[in-house]
Amino acid sequence: MCAVLGVSASGFYGWAGRPVSRREQENRRLLNRIQSIHADSGENYGSIKTWKTLKHEGESCGRHRVARLRRINGIIAKRMRRFRAAYAARNSAPAAPNLLAQDFTAEAPNRIWVGDITFIPTRKGWLYLAVVLDLYSRRVIGWSMSHRINQPLTIDALTMAIRQRSPEPGLIYHSDQGIQYSGTMYQTILKTHDMIASMSRKGNCYDNAVAESFFSNLKNELVYHCDYHDREEARAAIFKYIEVFYNRKRLHETLDYVSPEQYELLTNAA
Repeated sequence: MCAVLGVSASGFYGWAGRPVSRREQENRRLLNRIQSIHADSGENYGSIKTWKTLKHEGESCGRHRVARLRRINGIIAKRMRRFRAAYAARNSAPAAPNLLAQDFTAEAPNRIWVGDITFIPTRKGWLYLAVVLDLYSRRVIGWSMSHRINQPLTIDALTMAIRQRSPEPGLIYHSDQGIQYSGTMYQTILKTHDMIASMSRKGNCYDNAVAESFFSNLKNELVYHCDYHDREEARAAIFKYIEVFYNRKRLHETLDYVSPEQYELLTNAA
């Protein structure tokens, strides 16, 4: 083999017996952490979020080094091409004005909440998911799942958020114009808790971009890579994604690469 490869036998044995360099030992140790972070994130983190996680752990390494180790070892984040199905709005007029005007910033927690609904496919039919997010930390503070898309679905998510946060009067609650949000029962709950209703314009998904972004992450990082046998299996997976991963571990670029829970703690907003 040495003759075929054009190297000397002594050179080969010298290479084979040479101890592993300190740099290579460090790369192997770092690769183990990268692989662990990759697994803990559900294979969803790219090189930047992996590097940020390492920095939070006290590792001293460069972003390009992390990217190179990931590339050489075939560590790739899960992604699927995004698409959007367009639906015509069913209400003839908005139930509330658009108070956000695509400004998705909040100076403190419990000032602006956003809500939306999506659907999860299973072999036994659709599972509908309603969520409520706090714009300040992007945290999911209320959620509900059901086989039916109706007002009780969204009311349960809102009730959970109210129970967890006990907001002060004057909170702005933003949603789309669907009957699940514009219906009498839902609007009555908002008024009872002195919340101010805000709604997106008809057919404009960008007016509720933060909620849409959460659903995009959920589907790209979890749903599109699973084949749920029934709704209960999907419920369990989505619960784990929201409460174990998204709220407590997932790094957000908008939050300077910390999780929603960490952001609230760092800003004394919990």
